[in-house]
Amino acid sequence: MKLLFAASLIALSATTALAQTAPPAAKQKAAPAPAATPPAKQTPADTAKALGQADRIALQTDLVWTGDYNGVVNGEISDRVIAAIKKFQKDQGAKETGVLNTQERAALAAASKKAQDNVGWKVVTDMVTGARVGLPGKLLPQQNSDPNGTRWSAPQGTIQVNLARRKEAGATLATVAEREKKEPANRKILYSAVRPDFFVLSGLQGLKKFYLRGQISGDEVRVLTVLYDQATEGTMEPVVIAMSNAFAAFPGAAPAQTAAAPPPRKKVEYASGIVLSTDGLIVTDRQAVDGCQFISIPPFGNADRIAEDKERDLALLRVYGAKDLKPLTIVFAAAAKSDVTVTGIADPQDQSGGAAITSVAARVGADNSLSPLPGIGFTGGAVVDTEGRFAGMALLKPAVVAAAGATPATPAATAFLVRVNAMREFVGKHGATAGEPNRDPKVSVVRVICVRK
Repeated sequence: MKLLFAASLIALSATTALAQTAPPAAKQKAAPAPAATPPAKQTPADTAKALGQADRIALQTDLVWTGDYNGVVNGEISDRVIAAIKKFQKDQGAKETGVLNTQERAALAAASKKAQDNVGWKVVTDMVTGARVGLPGKLLPQQNSDPNGTRWSAPQGTIQVNLARRKEAGATLATVAEREKKEPANRKILYSAVRPDFFVLSGLQGLKKFYLRGQISGDEVRVLTVLYDQATEGTMEPVVIAMSNAFAAFPGAAPAQTAAAPPPRKKVEYASGIVLSTDGLIVTDRQAVDGCQFISIPPFGNADRIAEDKERDLALLRVYGAKDLKPLTIVFAAAAKSDVTVTGIADPQDQSGGAAITSVAARVGADNSLSPLPGIGFTGGAVVDTEGRFAGMALLKPAVVAAAGATPATPAATAFLVRVNAMREFVGKHGATAGEPNRDPKVSVVRVICVRK
């Protein structure tokens, strides 16, 4: 099966060596000068390797989407990549040279884009696990999440993608792979591979095909499973290869800095905010609205930044003349529960350009850390405990930019809770006109958009 072969290619790599011979030693008597050695013939692999790394990765990616390449996307030009180029050329009715001319490269890129557009391809950060996953959004319009992960599915269940996480003390990739082989019982394993940093399984599950990829960090196991009807195989095989290459269960950590420097700021940055009063007071993440040319609170209009607390990274905004603001009733009593819900508005890129208010489950550590990491855009969101009491505000801190040669950092980003008691002094300095009693954060959380120069 193509998918099983693809799984093996993704799990393996090959190396080559080039041998050279030394020229013969010079003789005592002058000898006729040897004929000039003709230059070595340029091979298709040599031509492809002359491309930059980004171009080689783009080439492999496009060949995946046209169904010509079913291996790992890593920028390395192998015999299989050259064979994939020749296959594309053959399908186009062109000469099979293994080297794409300008017109052929443009045709490949166009075919790849069309294939991606047809399935609604997007790479998102899952708001529950923090993993990065590629999805065919048009094929999987339904999404459901719980504290253990997220599932995307087609309306009739013909295609399903499940991203799951669990705690498992002492787990190894080998032991987890063995368990996954047996659960559920109707799995028939046709291919399996355990590598130093991940494992892959594929085969049949009932009448469906499946592909599974898992990784471990500490005692947390994260597994991506793709199930699809065999009737959808023609559509799904390149999609599954693309998903495997895009999947990052624990997105790579950025190297630590030898000298602290702030991360680069986006020109447009999205955050969440909590409405505090009917006359337009909103509290949010101070860093998310730092250096803004203007701040917008849709659909209420522009906002002014009127105060900040650098110690706790809080900022207070005011929207003038806004109507129908529904403030969250804040009871200044710290929540003791460790299980909480974070309510915010994810970055538009993580919800196909939408602005839906959503909630994700999290746990608060003894150091006020929040785990798992909420999605981008949730910074400034409201946190409530299991009894519906306001616990405070979520803050997300992006990874710092590393200096060359520095020691890698452990987390790529962090999140923590600014507890409600810590917010009281800052918020209390500014008058707020309370509305009707409200404990539902979904009616009080707004999107905050910062536009920088």
